[in-house]
Amino acid sequence: MPAAGPTTLTKVTVAKNPPIDCFYAYGAVSPEPTANSDLVVGPSEVTSAQTQAAPFSQDCRIFAPMYQEITQAGLYGLVANPTNPSGPASIETAYQSLKSGFEAFLALEPKGKHFTLLGHSEGAAMLIRLIQEEIDTNPALRQRLVSAILIGANLTVAPGKTTGGAFQHIPLCTSAAETGCVIAYSSFYAQPPADTNFGIPGQGIGLLWGQTQKTGLQIACVNPAQLRSQTNTLDNRFQNTSGPVPYVSYPGLYSGTCQTTQGVTFFNISTAPPSTAANANIRPLATSSGGWGLHQYDINLTMGDLVAIVATQAKSVQK
Repeated sequence: MPAAGPTTLTKVTVAKNPPIDCFYAYGAVSPEPTANSDLVVGPSEVTSAQTQAAPFSQDCRIFAPMYQEITQAGLYGLVANPTNPSGPASIETAYQSLKSGFEAFLALEPKGKHFTLLGHSEGAAMLIRLIQEEIDTNPALRQRLVSAILIGANLTVAPGKTTGGAFQHIPLCTSAAETGCVIAYSSFYAQPPADTNFGIPGQGIGLLWGQTQKTGLQIACVNPAQLRSQTNTLDNRFQNTSGPVPYVSYPGLYSGTCQTTQGVTFFNISTAPPSTAANANIRPLATSSGGWGLHQYDINLTMGDLVAIVATQAKSVQK
């Protein structure tokens, strides 16, 4: 849907024999009142997978196992009170559950097919720990890793470097064709507040993967649009709940730049002004929420870019 004029329809198809797999870990979407969710597939998990993972099916076979995630209520409680005595147990339950899903995933591909890891929020945090413990120091698995898209989880690096924080051998991506690398960011419209859940080491969502060090580190930020096309204009994709097509894109509406100010590293999102043309289209803006920023829309803001990057990376590992 452009700023003005007629909309266009783009058809995409699920790959029949994709060259790579994608392992997806969703965030804290369960509305259950318990600290951890059960393993019953609910509408929230389905919607999350449809919104964040399904578009990648153009280029990879998607695995999205249920795991005993920390629920929304549990996550908000942990962020508000990091010293909550029940926190470590609920975090460990979620991690071990996701790890079991990853082990089952690996068992399906004993011949060593390449894979991408895709996670958001809590899911990305659990994947960071999984990479630390199972992949970063394992040359065989590192060789199979196409990329890790770890959005909204406070991945750390050494200041000004591509490694040296959470991972020692897996760097941030610096080009669309690079493989075995990571894309990470957290999006905000403006400077995050001091109590932000993202962008500052040692606080917020990073506590889910054990990140407590406050000095000597920087939160990672990689702009997918820059990797794909050396531009800051984001190729967005949002779930369409009011029409016959599953996704809607607003070309030119969002731009993003990685920024570090006042000790906070974040993906600074700006929007284009509405068109004044007579045939202007109504294009609703993503809404921000305090210290959470644009967290809910992190992946959707750059979905088109991310899908294109994974497609390029998939071709790279086949050479």
